[in-house]
Amino acid sequence: MIITISGRPGSGKSAVAARVGQALGLEHVSAGDFMREMAAEQGMSILEFSRKAESREAIDNEIDARTVRIASEKDDLVVDARLGWHFVPDSVKVFLDVRPEIAASRIFGAARGSERENKSFDETVRAIKERMESERRRYHSYYNIDYADLSQYDLVIDTSDKQIDVVVEEIVGFVEGL
Repeated sequence: MIITISGRPGSGKSAVAARVGQALGLEHVSAGDFMREMAAEQGMSILEFSRKAESREAIDNEIDARTVRIASEKDDLVVDARLGWHFVPDSVKVFLDVRPEIAASRIFGAARGSERENKSFDETVRAIKERMESERRRYHSYYNIDYADLSQYDLVIDTSDKQIDVVVEEIVGFVEGL
């Protein structure tokens, strides 16, 4: 079984995917981790790297190729990737939504060193909007898709007012009911 978890920045994709993997005994991989690693290798923040990716399709191609390669090599996996549903079409497709102010609060509170733009709550809100717009343009240009089109998913959960355990239980229950 392969589960792909997509969602907006700050929706809890990575944390939820890791916990779903633990609950179901599945390995967890994260395209966001791939991107953060590549950004760090170039001494860039995630937003700076997103901007760079707008003019260098090879960046997204590398991240997507890693996702496809890992998913093709393994049978039991939870993939945390904005476009995982697209590149692993036979997966159980989950989308995590979140209200913008909650997303900003989570991201600002995480204080990731690789996200240097997040010096204040307001700057975090701005950076999230810019990153989402950058991703929207890239994904439309490269693949002609909109990852936020909820009709593409098997399960959609708004994580804004839910604890991680509740979100994980919803996903595990859905998967076990298939």
